[in-house]
Amino acid sequence: MRDDFAFVDELVPGIRWDAKYATWDNFTGRPVDGYLANRIVGTKALCAALGDAQEKAESLGFGLLLWDGYRPQRAVDCFVRWSRQPEDGRTKQRHYPNLDRAAMFEQGYVAARSGHSRGSTVDLTLYDLATGELAPMGGGHDLMDPVSHHGASGITAVEAQNRQHLCSIMEDCGFARYDCEWWHYTLEHEPYPDTYFDFPITAI
Repeated sequence: MRDDFAFVDELVPGIRWDAKYATWDNFTGRPVDGYLANRIVGTKALCAALGDAQEKAESLGFGLLLWDGYRPQRAVDCFVRWSRQPEDGRTKQRHYPNLDRAAMFEQGYVAARSGHSRGSTVDLTLYDLATGELAPMGGGHDLMDPVSHHGASGITAVEAQNRQHLCSIMEDCGFARYDCEWWHYTLEHEPYPDTYFDFPITAI
């Protein structure tokens, strides 16, 4: 790993994570190229900002759970290859019920050059510190549908409030939201705005 990248949990003690692309629980239905360990990696600048976000979330009774951070370019290339394969229906209903695979790129849910590969973008949600349960958000990670957009209709008042809590926490700590995905935030002053890295995520 590069010297200015780190495992987020080592610099932000107590943060929770579930690296979806290292598992079978993602829109491709299998572990993704470059994710050799279930860990979240990011720039040290990202980690510092997430530490601030965690403190702000705790003041509201929430913790942070991360789904993705740094994403190797080889993983993005894997997404592109997957999008060109015949539809098998295994993950469609859960992740892209109203889209064809190729349309994920056209509609901005997946990118051939991802901000994640620059190391300062994160996918995350909130959980209740008292119960450990994920906060209801009106749809899960990588639900590629208009209901995942900020300001979407069709979600409950509690779900909308939780999305607003997450947005306020992240924006107050120096992140910019992505309008199509309530879980996706990028550090505004990211250290590598024009560099797309490809080192794999390994256990050490």
